[in-house]
Amino acid sequence: MQARKFNYDVIRLTEMRRHHPLNAVYDTEEELFLGTWNSRGVGGVGVLVNTSMAKNIDSFEQLATRLGRLRMRRCGPIPTLAILATYAPTSSYEGEKVESFYMDLEKFYRVHHTFYKVIVGDFGAKIGPRRTAEELHISNL
Repeated sequence: MQARKFNYDVIRLTEMRRHHPLNAVYDTEEELFLGTWNSRGVGGVGVLVNTSMAKNIDSFEQLATRLGRLRMRRCGPIPTLAILATYAPTSSYEGEKVESFYMDLEKFYRVHHTFYKVIVGDFGAKIGPRRTAEELHISNL
């Protein structure tokens, strides 16, 4: 597996495009959770959890098409942990869909009561004014 080349605890995965969720445990005891996409072929988040962390997994749940939650159990002095794996719609989506994503994220952030919460993801932000395709390729010299 390619991930073995890296020192990691949890890797967030996006665009899984699966019809059914998957939970797999490898020979190395790494654990993989993959969520599903929606009817339009969008979404699906997942996580790959390293062997050292896998023994502390409580659950993985896909909360929305673009949002998943990995719960880790308390381990000794380390309190429970919730990792929200996300990826936001890009700014090319309708404002309504982007707003809906952030409302879902806030709702699930507030609902989960753990001492530590971590949000990891790609928020699809673009900085600066929106430009047309022509403006991107034609400039004034």
